[in-house]
Amino acid sequence: MQRQLAFYVDAERCIGCFTCAMACKNQYHQENGVVWRMVHDLKAEIYPHRERAFYSLACNHCENPTCLNVCPVKAYYKRDKDGIVVHEQEKCIGCGNCIRSCPYGAPKYNPVGKHAEKCSFCWQRVDAGLLPACVQSCPVSALRMVDLADLDETGLVRFPPGFPKFPALNPSVRFRAPKLPTFIRRDEA
Repeated sequence: MQRQLAFYVDAERCIGCFTCAMACKNQYHQENGVVWRMVHDLKAEIYPHRERAFYSLACNHCENPTCLNVCPVKAYYKRDKDGIVVHEQEKCIGCGNCIRSCPYGAPKYNPVGKHAEKCSFCWQRVDAGLLPACVQSCPVSALRMVDLADLDETGLVRFPPGFPKFPALNPSVRFRAPKLPTFIRRDEA
């Protein structure tokens, strides 16, 4: 398998602190209302304990990215060396094709810059030997950068409950699903 960098989202560890989302915002200073990384609280139908399980999500850097395929000005490209899907904002004409076509909602419209934008996996940091800002900031190591070509860990899932299933895109993200909490009952005296 060719090298493919990916986000590993460990919902067992995630505490929903939003540090990853804030690190992204601090790194790129997106306009108000433009968010590249979000922390989602799992719905009660998926995980019955409210505010106890989370998925930190951004662009999935898909193997077959629909954003890249629909862009009329080639503002997107996928790096051969690591599979990161990069968006070049200066080329973007703001047509919105990528925003409408991505089923994961990764590209966002910047109304001030009048263009789309999204997570580009902090490729500049990765090229400098650093971790993406979101990964580096996680206080509980719930968000990691992995290479899918080398990932050999059991118990991971590609499409956990609550994450949209689009196998044709092959999103480059893996999840460790949350565990149900252990209930301890005291015996009545």
